[in-house]
Amino acid sequence: MLIKVSGAAVQGIDAYIVTIEASTSRGIRFFLVGLPDSAVKESHERIISAFQVNGYKFPSSQIIINMAPADIRKEGAAYDLPLAIVILASGGELDTSTLDDYVIMGEMSLDGSLLPVKGALSMAIEARTQGFKAIILPAQNAAEAAVIDGLKVYGANNLREVVDLINLIPGHIEPLDKNSVLKEVIPTGYQADFADVKGQNAVKRALEVAASGGHNLIMVGPPGSGKSMMARALPSILPPLTEEESIETTRIHSVAGFTGNGAALITERPFRHPHHTISNVALTGGGTNGQPGEISLAHNGVLYLDELAEFTRSALETLRQPLEDRSVVISRVKYRIEYPASFMLVASMNPCPCGYYNHPTKECHCTPTVIERYLGKISGPLMDRFDIQCEILPVGFDDMSSERKGEASASIRERVIEARAVQAARFSDEKGLYCNAQMDSRLLRKYAKAEPAAIRMLGEAMNRLNLSARAYDRILKVARTIADMDKSDTIRPHHIAEAIGYRSLDRASWGK
Repeated sequence: MLIKVSGAAVQGIDAYIVTIEASTSRGIRFFLVGLPDSAVKESHERIISAFQVNGYKFPSSQIIINMAPADIRKEGAAYDLPLAIVILASGGELDTSTLDDYVIMGEMSLDGSLLPVKGALSMAIEARTQGFKAIILPAQNAAEAAVIDGLKVYGANNLREVVDLINLIPGHIEPLDKNSVLKEVIPTGYQADFADVKGQNAVKRALEVAASGGHNLIMVGPPGSGKSMMARALPSILPPLTEEESIETTRIHSVAGFTGNGAALITERPFRHPHHTISNVALTGGGTNGQPGEISLAHNGVLYLDELAEFTRSALETLRQPLEDRSVVISRVKYRIEYPASFMLVASMNPCPCGYYNHPTKECHCTPTVIERYLGKISGPLMDRFDIQCEILPVGFDDMSSERKGEASASIRERVIEARAVQAARFSDEKGLYCNAQMDSRLLRKYAKAEPAAIRMLGEAMNRLNLSARAYDRILKVARTIADMDKSDTIRPHHIAEAIGYRSLDRASWGK
């Protein structure tokens, strides 16, 4: 007798259906074929234990199980549940008439309890695409899969609940309701609020501009000037995730194994803050199983690199291509996968090793050669990716001792949302474009219309300040965002003037 059960495997953030078929015949041997890895092969022992605990009989016959497609390696313990179901069906313990309706995945403990798996949301999307009626997952994964329309999602706690469901035993588990799942989503709150930042009004304005246009930003200043605190407050002024962005972000975190705690969707923009000792692979993704890296985990959110000059140059250079393409392609001998990587890059660093170069009151003890070598760790092409460059001064005593709070993030966020709405309307006909930072040269000429006086001002500034040629497009992009915040259809001279002020590190005289 031949029995088939459908499971799923994840590659990148996409899933594909794996058909698990079992054939029984006379004998007492057990064969598992189809390129299973060690974890899949070990499922045999977990299944035997789970059957004994729950009173199920392991078939006393020869069983051959094939996992198709047989040319793709099957990895992980998530195949425990579909393998157990196909074995039970082969032994006559299950009603096989409805097995074709389900995609089944889950890791089992020795007592048959189900443990969460990675990539549940991607599996649910693929199950719906392939026309399955339902998916059975561990209870911890069910909420994230339940947000997909057109698919019944069952969350089971153990093997017995799955068997009762397939056999339609009265009182079996019911599918989760999408609306009730989404109602239970509770925002976790932000790490910092701009109301708690003392002084630094000019930098807070720059961060508001960056959030409004999706621009990358770098802050250079002495220790204790508030760089890290302001960076951590940035997510609190970013616009909320749309449902599409929320699903896409959750898929990435699900594949990485950061979900499975019973939550439905990630509702707040990610803020990733890797340490400067991070490896290239951990930053961009890859490894043995092709996991997403920090730049993909920051998708639709912020990647914050503190002490930028302390990161290895090779790690920083890997950011250049994802920043332009907003995706990262990981090619290895055994796989080729693509992860989305559309994030705001925010960085901070000291101006020199001791941190006090250009400080108004403290003396810098670094030689010009040491300062030049320190700043030289950041290549020109990478610095070019920062639309906004801020030189930060230390907070004065009057600001530090003031009891008056600054403007709260909530009110700043309202202005950011308004500016993003203007851009969404402007780019409605441009596929995959939703903010000014994503414009290329062609779109810049189309949408960044500047008044003649503004263009003259830009030309004069580039000559007087000896700005590099690469600063031209960046200034226009930022000026377009400032104009959107000002509800202006055209870029005016004062918009250009403010944007020029955000290119302080690009001046040929800086750092000399």
